[in-house]
Amino acid sequence: MSDAAIIAPAAPAPRRRRHLPWPLLVGGAIVLVLLVTAALAQAIAPYPFDQMHIRDRLTGPSLRFLAGTDEYGRDVFSRLLIGSQLSLVLGVSATLISLGIGVPLGLLAGYRRGMTDELIMRVLDVLLAFPPIMLVLLILAITPPSLMKTAIAIGVLSAPPIARVTRSVALDLMSQEFVEAARARGERLPYMLARELLPNVWPVLIVEASLRIVFAILLGAVLSFLGFGVQPPEADWGLMISNGRAFVDEAPWISLAPGLAMALTVIGISLLGDGLRDLLDPKLRGRR
Repeated sequence: MSDAAIIAPAAPAPRRRRHLPWPLLVGGAIVLVLLVTAALAQAIAPYPFDQMHIRDRLTGPSLRFLAGTDEYGRDVFSRLLIGSQLSLVLGVSATLISLGIGVPLGLLAGYRRGMTDELIMRVLDVLLAFPPIMLVLLILAITPPSLMKTAIAIGVLSAPPIARVTRSVALDLMSQEFVEAARARGERLPYMLARELLPNVWPVLIVEASLRIVFAILLGAVLSFLGFGVQPPEADWGLMISNGRAFVDEAPWISLAPGLAMALTVIGISLLGDGLRDLLDPKLRGRR
């Protein structure tokens, strides 16, 4: 019997176990709690967000009022829960609008290049030249402010950065073999954008979308703080911070509670976006 016959086949190499990145786990947990809380806000809230307890105005946190009461005796915790709904609706709506505008423009500019690219990018540069807060205030000053109008204004404002990111990735993809093969087959423009470029762009867009959600929530709070966003008596976090300014010495919880909630939301969404990028981006996946 030859030596080759008695040699046992080599055991297959053990597969390397993939671990989820910690930002994805921490950010996902925070965002999950936020989503569940916002979805069940009406059921969890101890009191209606606009119910007044005049005798208990400016009462500190207790078992009855978990986060205290404001200047009208309204439960801060209940208003905090309802405000999470408004912030998430604003952030997600504005981001979807910006993705709907920016992604097609960025893909088209990166694919067509030439005069089409120059025309699209110069128009976007004009929008980027305006200070963000001034452009949104200009849009909202024309008509009475509302949540949907704020989302549209922020969405339009966030479209140029998304278009630029999409264009840069699309330009890198144009030299790839699969794109050249599809062009050689004579594929039409909608197919090239939707089937060849977009699937390879969306891992980067996930991170950018998470940043846009954070931007929309923060800008929406700033607009409410200035009186151009959600109007009283709605329970908006920015509006709550604005109303608590006059009572920051005797009742700091009025502004502190929504400020902490906003900070935790921003941290959670940012970590989730970074974790998804590490998980989905093939270049980063190979380094782990």
